[in-house]
Amino acid sequence: MRIIAGTHRGRRLETFEGDDVRPTADRAREALFSILTSRQAILDAAVLDLFCGTGALGLEALSRGAAEATFVDNDPAAIALVRKNIATCKESGRTRVIRSDATKLGASDRQFNLVLLDPPYGKELVRPTIERLMAGDWLAVGALIVAEIGRKEDPPEIEGLHLSDLRRYGAAKFAFYEPGAAPG
Repeated sequence: MRIIAGTHRGRRLETFEGDDVRPTADRAREALFSILTSRQAILDAAVLDLFCGTGALGLEALSRGAAEATFVDNDPAAIALVRKNIATCKESGRTRVIRSDATKLGASDRQFNLVLLDPPYGKELVRPTIERLMAGDWLAVGALIVAEIGRKEDPPEIEGLHLSDLRRYGAAKFAFYEPGAAPG
């Protein structure tokens, strides 16, 4: 797996061995970041990468101009791997790593305007995670939340947010949530 574009373009990231963890495919990640770039959601953003795994999403955002990234995962192996990938990209000064269950995060001392969620498919973790972010004051005004879900899953409805876009790429769908009620 490599960083696709930006200052770290081509940099190889360490990945998990075996099939237990499903990193976002390069083609899907490229499509996602093309959308985020067209929405002007990356430049100078404070990025929160939840269920971060290798950290590829947050590191891609940093490579493309995000100001900072915070990585959250509950798995000690993922935390070790993301720290290694941060070091490889020489991004320790703009990153923070938190070992925590994303569905049980407490109050935050920072707010984020771009949130990237990549939970395990089929576990219905999107809604409780986003509700926890809202309750813990993790979201900046106007924050964009992108949740990766399996192609057979439906994006959950979340009070206070509307689903502004839904894109399918291979085995994945990206659900884009923004503040406010659904337009209608």
